[in-house]
Amino acid sequence: MRALGVDLGRRRVGVAVSDTAGALATPHTTIVRDDASPDAWLDELVRLVDDLGVGTVVVGMPLSLDGRRTAAARQAQAAAESLRRALGDRPVTVDTVDERLTTVTAERSLAEAGRRGRERRQVVDRAAATVLLQAWLDRQRHRRVPAGEGGG
Repeated sequence: MRALGVDLGRRRVGVAVSDTAGALATPHTTIVRDDASPDAWLDELVRLVDDLGVGTVVVGMPLSLDGRRTAAARQAQAAAESLRRALGDRPVTVDTVDERLTTVTAERSLAEAGRRGRERRQVVDRAAATVLLQAWLDRQRHRRVPAGEGGG
């Protein structure tokens, strides 16, 4: 089953998707949030879950650098709850993951790849979603590997 990574922003929602093996996250899309239709982004995420065969949605939790729950983290938790309700009885798990520094990491990677200014702003949200989803996937894979079988 695939996983979907979600980087919530006030104006844009970055989305990344994993491969079916749950090993690699790739950027997927950016959903623009519209004040005129405040829940449209939820409808779009539900559509992506259905279209892509997603079993888990991972929502970034923007904790402070010292790990405290910020106002943005409380908003992200509320958004994750809204997504759970929007998914209804679908067999989909909604999880949260610490996303500290994901946007910084994504910005740095895009700058190193030569992306500048407006071009970078257009893709940074989905790049941040990719960073947070990959961290979650790596943690899940690490949990599944029995001690002594990690290779290397």
